[in-house]
Amino acid sequence: MSDLFANEPPAPGSGKSKVNQPLADRLRPRTLAEVVGQEHLLGPDGALGRMVAAKRLSSMILWGPPGCGKTTIARLLAQGTDLFFQPISAVFSGVADLRKIFEAATARRRTGQGTLLFVDEIHRFNRSQQDGFLPYVEDGTVILVGATTENPSFELNAALLSRGQVFVLRRLDDAALEQLLARAESNAGYVLPLTVEARTSLRAMADGDGRFMLTLAEDIFALSKAGQVLDTTQLAKLVQRRAPVYDKDREGHYNLISAVHKSLRGSDADAALYWTSRMLDGGEDPAYLLRRLTRFAAEDIGMADPQALQLAISTWDTYERLGSPEGDLAIAMLVIYLGTAPKSNAVYTAFGEAKAAAQKTGSLMPPMHILNAPTRLMKDIGYGKGYSYDHNTEDAFSGQNYFPDGMARQQFYQPVDRGFEREVAKRLAYWQKLRDKKAEGGDEP
Repeated sequence: MSDLFANEPPAPGSGKSKVNQPLADRLRPRTLAEVVGQEHLLGPDGALGRMVAAKRLSSMILWGPPGCGKTTIARLLAQGTDLFFQPISAVFSGVADLRKIFEAATARRRTGQGTLLFVDEIHRFNRSQQDGFLPYVEDGTVILVGATTENPSFELNAALLSRGQVFVLRRLDDAALEQLLARAESNAGYVLPLTVEARTSLRAMADGDGRFMLTLAEDIFALSKAGQVLDTTQLAKLVQRRAPVYDKDREGHYNLISAVHKSLRGSDADAALYWTSRMLDGGEDPAYLLRRLTRFAAEDIGMADPQALQLAISTWDTYERLGSPEGDLAIAMLVIYLGTAPKSNAVYTAFGEAKAAAQKTGSLMPPMHILNAPTRLMKDIGYGKGYSYDHNTEDAFSGQNYFPDGMARQQFYQPVDRGFEREVAKRLAYWQKLRDKKAEGGDEP
């Protein structure tokens, strides 16, 4: 992916004119202090700021979204530590390219010159290719700086990660984007012809991507009519909003569904509705979202509101009948219902404890009195003997034991004092009272 200020400046004699350079290239920072939005790493107290001050750089992975400055930072790190900057892209490079780079770095090292090897999109290299870096990183032939938009924990070898630090770069916030706009205006010599609301919308359109922000600004400078001040509607017609960063099979997908789930668990229906909208807007498969919402109804609401699970299934069916966009409203309704429903994980917890007990106790047989006796032999050896038919007892409750012989009765299900489970708790307490009464009276518990 393109990165903020990622391209090389035109080399002397290359024939490239600065006039034809994209605005983002012309405004590329020349010092670390000019990089916006990453002060937590580049400031005097930041990890990278301290490395440059000490002129001692270690291998690292720069992890952050597109347009946050990964390539620029790598270039300036090399400049600040007197290292030769060698950039490559994992998309366009192979083993042969790496071999040449390592040979050149080895020769350079003999002359006392170190090499910073910058690998853009490093996660694109496969596992064996990543392993190829290890000996050259270990012996100091290169200082490896990899850039990735993907979670390094999932995409990079553990051996490679252990030989460097991972630094997380932040998505550019509103203040950082405004700094870039101010620089663009200073370069142009006049302000962008936008209303206050349109300027705010422009930053929102960039969605945290600095390079895209400057591309939008350049389009406005070039396409707006003299004397015209664009409002939000006119701006939208002139330039296009950046597509949301959302990969349905990568970390962004799991981050957003986690946000939906935890917002619902925290009974924040508004936040859950926001994250749901983000997922749908990013192209998420509604069936996946509905499956997770149905799971939530069973796992986090359960018996506190049994209707939640039925509504989840009904919403799924509604969406399959209507599709989008009509069916999206049914999803929104379900999200709000789940967010505002009483919460309980008592069923989830009880089932987990029951499974653990089942695994621990192995193959214990049910007690003889609750076994069916379809044959004469089974009756003769005691199958079904002593069974009490609950409907024929007082209160329709026999209080008999239904756990295996040799296993003490356990209470896995502990209903909470919320929603429908409050009523369930009363029933359980009532049956326990009858059970205790029968035990005191000498009846078989």
